[in-house]
Amino acid sequence: MAAVSNTLDLTALRSLVAIADCGGFRRAAEALCISQSAVSQHVRRLEKVVGRPLVELVGRGSRFTPDGELLLSAGRRILATHDDALELLGVGASVLQRLITVGSTEHAADHLIPRVMAVLTEQFPDVEVRFRLDRGARLAHALDRGTLDVAVLVGTGGSPAGRPAGLLPLAWYSAPGWLVPPPDRPLPLVAVDDPCTIRTQALTTLARAGRVASVVGESGYLAGVLHAARAGVGVALLADVGPPPQGLERRADLPAVDPEPMQVRLRRGASPRLASLIADAVACTLAAGRAPA
Repeated sequence: MAAVSNTLDLTALRSLVAIADCGGFRRAAEALCISQSAVSQHVRRLEKVVGRPLVELVGRGSRFTPDGELLLSAGRRILATHDDALELLGVGASVLQRLITVGSTEHAADHLIPRVMAVLTEQFPDVEVRFRLDRGARLAHALDRGTLDVAVLVGTGGSPAGRPAGLLPLAWYSAPGWLVPPPDRPLPLVAVDDPCTIRTQALTTLARAGRVASVVGESGYLAGVLHAARAGVGVALLADVGPPPQGLERRADLPAVDPEPMQVRLRRGASPRLASLIADAVACTLAAGRAPA
């Protein structure tokens, strides 16, 4: 009887990575433009090599076994090294990735994402681009897990690995007609739950100006902050890019706020060119899109 090969197949590894990145066998098949049965065959081929299950069914979904997680991590490194070699040789490794998953902070996303989408579509016309809007901490975690290729984040987060992507202007916004309380009363503030770079910036700026603030409304996501500000619950510190959010007006009677640096971070093994393209797109959008006073 022929011995089982102990060589990891690159095509099968791509299917394994696609299952993780796309969230299942069906979506992986769609991203790779192959059948779902072919993706399943690729996983079985890898399982024969390692001699242990890599993916197990859980209800109507699936999850990686501990061995599957180990091979997924190693597989990303193998594929990155392989693709980098082809790129160095000018063989066009960029087309080997059929899906680019981009994470983005919610702040100014309605202005940043169209520019990023246009750049990626132009540079990678045969690649599907998907976006995930989320909190910065969750995006950073997804990068570490390898479920995102690249992410646009507010602040530096103490990470030296990010590529600078310009400065995000910030300004105070409130419902029209909302009145700032007198200096002897706390300023009502609505903000995203901690940890949040912009929340911290709001409180720090007010404290430096000698203004006491009280967080009277908070939300896990930006949409909740906008709703609370429109309802007149309090004032919000928001990205100052493009026209004011619907139902809000920019305030000039509160302390000026320094802009926040933005950065683009890559998952391990992703092409540095991806970070460069997105960082330039974000920086250009921010430089051109500050809202008028």
